Amino acid sequence: MKTSIRTFVVVPALPEPLEPLRSIAYNLWWSWNPAATDLFRRLDFDLWDVVGHNPVAMLAQIEQQKLEQAAADDAYMAQLCRVVDSFYIYMNGRKWFDEKYPDQSERVIAYFSAEFGLHECMPIYSGGLGILAGDHLKSASDMGIPLVAVGLMYRQGYFTQQLSEDGWQLESYPSYDFHQWPVTLQRDSDGKPLRVGVRLGSQQVLLQVWLAQVGRVRLFLLDADIAENAPEMRSITSRLYGGNERTRIRQEIVLGIGGLRALQALDVHPHICHMNEGHAAFLALERIRYAMKDLGLGYREAREAMVGGHIFTTHTPVPAGIDRFPPGLVLEHLSWIAEELGMSHDDLISLGREHIDDSDSAFCMPILALRLAFYSNGVSKLHGDVARGMWQSYWPGVPREEVPITHITNGIHTRSWVSGPMNELLEQYLGPSWAEATEEDPSWNRIDEIPDAELWRVHVRRRERMIAQIRRRLHEQLKARGAPPAEIRAADEVLDPEALTIGFARRFAPYKRATLLFRDVERLKRLLAKRETPVQFVFAGKAHPADKAGKELIKQISAICLQPEFRRKVVFLENYDIALGRILVQGVDVWLNNPLRLHEASGTSGMKLAPNGGLNLSCLDGWWPEAYNGINGWAIGDGRVYDDLGYQDHVEAESLFNLLEREVIPLFYRRKEDDLPRKWIGRVKDAMRTITPFFGTNRMLREYAEKLYLPALRRTLKVCNDSFETAKRLASWKEALRVQWHQVHVAEVEAAANGVLKVGDSIPVRALVHLGSVPPDDVAVEAYYGPLGIEGEFLRGRSATLRYVGAAENGTHRFEGTVPCGSSGRHGFAVRVLPNHEDLVDRYDQGLVVWG
Repeated sequence: MKTSIRTFVVVPALPEPLEPLRSIAYNLWWSWNPAATDLFRRLDFDLWDVVGHNPVAMLAQIEQQKLEQAAADDAYMAQLCRVVDSFYIYMNGRKWFDEKYPDQSERVIAYFSAEFGLHECMPIYSGGLGILAGDHLKSASDMGIPLVAVGLMYRQGYFTQQLSEDGWQLESYPSYDFHQWPVTLQRDSDGKPLRVGVRLGSQQVLLQVWLAQVGRVRLFLLDADIAENAPEMRSITSRLYGGNERTRIRQEIVLGIGGLRALQALDVHPHICHMNEGHAAFLALERIRYAMKDLGLGYREAREAMVGGHIFTTHTPVPAGIDRFPPGLVLEHLSWIAEELGMSHDDLISLGREHIDDSDSAFCMPILALRLAFYSNGVSKLHGDVARGMWQSYWPGVPREEVPITHITNGIHTRSWVSGPMNELLEQYLGPSWAEATEEDPSWNRIDEIPDAELWRVHVRRRERMIAQIRRRLHEQLKARGAPPAEIRAADEVLDPEALTIGFARRFAPYKRATLLFRDVERLKRLLAKRETPVQFVFAGKAHPADKAGKELIKQISAICLQPEFRRKVVFLENYDIALGRILVQGVDVWLNNPLRLHEASGTSGMKLAPNGGLNLSCLDGWWPEAYNGINGWAIGDGRVYDDLGYQDHVEAESLFNLLEREVIPLFYRRKEDDLPRKWIGRVKDAMRTITPFFGTNRMLREYAEKLYLPALRRTLKVCNDSFETAKRLASWKEALRVQWHQVHVAEVEAAANGVLKVGDSIPVRALVHLGSVPPDDVAVEAYYGPLGIEGEFLRGRSATLRYVGAAENGTHRFEGTVPCGSSGRHGFAVRVLPNHEDLVDRYDQGLVVWG
């Protein structure tokens, strides 16, 4: 018999004095404010752990008697009043953006990401991309940046990890009750759940929208798991990075197109859309479609008007991390948008075609984002260069250093990761706003005023607490695995609270080389056998369910953990998440990071060590080349890249062991009568001073605001003013130039160089350029010059403008200028012709460049 069940939601009956707890619980501000978190923990310490540190679930499950007791507790109520005052000031006070850019505070920036790592109670993240996105929102809130965010509400999250007896990763997918999360369902004017629809080929999916309030920032999460949808449609938002290609493309259409429609339904109209990775790139097509349908623009005009508001951040130099779809699958789902954009199916596919001349080439989401973004950036200085090389083929004829991909180095939201005791110590000596202080702030010089004994005592206690929590976790995971009682009891004795503790926790992707330490097992055994200098290692991390190579690495480490020589000194912890990550970065002495060079875009886990008194031992990849100064940690290898990956592993494993044996371990145990490792503490202080202020999301958000958001906003306003007159004029000019460009070529180049040149000399250059019907004002003629490599390539090219001299004959024109000789060595130059227009920002966006 089929029963019709009517649903309703019951909320906790809070005593009136405790009513402010409800609004605090539904704003994730509490997650980076220890005093607010403590309000919920104090209600019931055991229940707080049971509900996964989730205040909404806690208020729903706590005994009413305990709430009444808290309401009658003067000390508790005094703390609640202090937190409420802090919350009010935070939500209503003027912030950095309000003070510096008051005329732009009403503009809206929409940030789209497939995952958000805000807190362990909302498992809609898998790794660094999500953690970065969560920290991005928190700092945007702290700084008052007018940002909203859009993501997906995954019913089963990523996955829960458990290891089998032989160490093989097993995945389970519990379904979550969103009514127990700090989110609220959005409703329309009639009080009904808000619905937005997205067409997926011949089908339509309806989406409801949840709101997670992150301080002052609103995060809207789209949910397809509603009764109106067919089972196949409901599963779209089931699992993060789950399913096949069909599921993934549907998720990305929902994120980009559905996300924009949700914002419009909520009366949120963003001026700027920031795509955090290529997953949301379909939003660019939807914005162009909207400008055509609702604003009456043609395709080229709409593209000019909308693209100025698109920002794309690429996060991965690893091919496995890039979404590619068969063209047929794209057309199956999106042929309707091609029709509405007035383009052919082939034109639509060409927007994401990785190899433009190959009709069978896959549709690449980062290519779509790069083509339709005003600014694109990598996430570290090194990654910016890697990304320019990786995508250079999309800009044929453009030197690598001029490929329009910049970089903004990632950071962390420091207050989300620093331990409470360390925060109190730093507040005492640096001031209450130490975590927000910029790298130029003189307060960082007061790091040296912190007594070594106080700093060391705080860190040692965090290590002791970490080991106690590790033992408890090991006890639970062995019990769940069905291990023998003796093995479960042995978990209570693993690790030494006083020993040098080295942590390695991250996604178990093969390029991260989790097993590099075990290339020489016998040497490691000797290292761990020294009783006078004990060392121990803690590993944690998940492999993607489809990544067998990553799972094999976990299995190898699990097997090593069981060997007698390693049993109590090397541990692997299951189900790595934000909670475990926080425990580890607050307690380990050293963070080990050894990715294959040029494969780590940035990495942020190591950044979390510095404010907690830990040090990094890392390969020179991602963020570490910018941070490492020779004192604030250690560098594995010298940054060289070898063609033979086996040899690369050998060289860097050797470097790792040499550093451990000759520098890291001896320095940790070099102590005098007071038992303080003062040289070690000196490195810790240097790391705090040099890493913490720069590698934070406050610095990162300042750069995004000033280098990308605000210039893109100014561009958007310029092209959209006066009924889109600039957009229309520029689109018309580009089309005319495109049609005529085939006439452009460099006919002749003369360089008057006599004999050997000295530094400081210059070379007169004259060029005769055939323009045909292209007006001379519509081109820029330049001499591109610089030192040359072994194969004749430019190493560090620069450009010098050749000024227009006058018309010659038969459609040719004369240009002349000079090439400076700024350094000695073998140099060269070449003449090129590029488009030129007062409203043109990216000279390469049409692919029009001629060399001669």
